[in-house]
Amino acid sequence: MLKSNYQKIYSGNQFDVLAIVEELHAIHIEGIVKDETESGRLAGFGTAIPGEQDLYVHNDEVEKAKELLENRLKKS
Repeated sequence: MLKSNYQKIYSGNQFDVLAIVEELHAIHIEGIVKDETESGRLAGFGTAIPGEQDLYVHNDEVEKAKELLENRLKKS
């Protein structure tokens, strides 16, 4: 099994993921969005939860990204 240099930090709807990605960019962290629905659509398959996306960041930036998420949750 291949070892990944990225870790999933969030799963949610595309609007929340997009907002978090923008906040990550502001602190110079590049997030990677994985959209199983879109990947499945392009391959001719479907998924159980349409619109659900996963957000990944590099292992070196996980702590800083999780701190951003915690602060975001405190504000809401």
